Amino acid sequence: MKRAAGFTLLEVLVALAILAIVLAAGFRAVSLATGSAGELRERLIADWIAQDRLAEHRAMEHFLEVGRYEGSVTQAGREYRWYEEVTATPNALFRRIDVRVTLAGEGDHALSRLAGFMVKPLP
Repeated sequence: MKRAAGFTLLEVLVALAILAIVLAAGFRAVSLATGSAGELRERLIADWIAQDRLAEHRAMEHFLEVGRYEGSVTQAGREYRWYEEVTATPNALFRRIDVRVTLAGEGDHALSRLAGFMVKPLP
C-alpha cells in the first residue's frame, strides 16, 4: 500500500503558530511606525507655531516687557498652547524670549521649545 503524500497535523499546527507569531510582530511594527508618524506630525506643527511666534515679534518689532505670556492657536484641527518667557539680557537693548508649545488639554509636555532674541527698535 502506498502512503499518501502531505503534511501531518502537527506540521500544519507548527507552521500556523510560526505564521501567527510573524504576523503579530509585523502588526506591532506597523502600529509603532504609525504612532511615531503621528507624534512627529504634532512636533512639526508645534515647531512651526514656535517659529511663528518669534517671527511675529520680529516682524512687528515688539519689545516685550520681562515676564510670562501665553495663548492658544488652532493648527491642523488641533488646539495648541504656547508659553513665552521673556528675560532681560546684560545688554538693555536685547531681550531673550523662550517659547514652549504644548497640546491643549494634554498636560505640560512640551512638543517644541525655541529660544530667540528681540532687539529694541530705535526711536
